[in-house]
Amino acid sequence: MEKYLAALTACPLFAHIDPGDLGAMLACLNAGVRRCAKGETILAEGGGAQLVGVVLSGCVQVSRTDYNGSRSLIARLAASDLFAEAFAFAGVQALPVSVTAAEDAEVLLLDASRITQSCASACAFHRQMIDNLMRILALKSLAFSRKLEIISRRTTREKLMTYLTQQAAQAGSQSFVIPFDRQELADYLEVDRSGLSAVIGTLRREGVLRSEKSRFTLLKTPDA
Repeated sequence: MEKYLAALTACPLFAHIDPGDLGAMLACLNAGVRRCAKGETILAEGGGAQLVGVVLSGCVQVSRTDYNGSRSLIARLAASDLFAEAFAFAGVQALPVSVTAAEDAEVLLLDASRITQSCASACAFHRQMIDNLMRILALKSLAFSRKLEIISRRTTREKLMTYLTQQAAQAGSQSFVIPFDRQELADYLEVDRSGLSAVIGTLRREGVLRSEKSRFTLLKTPDA
């Protein structure tokens, strides 16, 4: 696990845990590394929800597909990010989402039950991990609220501007880079890609924003 030390120590689940304890901790959690090719399914929608994942390298996407086959992108995650923890600890029987490799990636998969239940060795890091987990779930709840605010908007324009305004606030700047390409952004906003491209073009012409690939700059508040 030495090669993954930087990703593991930066993961919020392992915050305030001595790096020297990581080896024993991962053994206690029955952790295993999985290497995934781009496009490979890591956790499948409808499958069991007993595992928690940590991205060690590359990127993964969390998405869901409705009965019409339309895909909604929930999140794009990079090294040190955690995935599937909310479902594992909610006790759901089947995952309502899929996790796939957005590029070649390595992930660490943990047995969720080992995180919250103290082992026979009474490892000191369990209490810290539970504290970390509470914070993580609270932050994920806030992220879900932000996504709900976006998709509750009625038009593609309103959804896009709500998302971009959130990103500017998080970046502390009117100029920022989003973690999505155009198709991923459309999937995240739950809109048609061609319609999204048309809206971006209109907002450019109106002088509301500038954009180049994944970089956006907000120039002014759009007219209602």
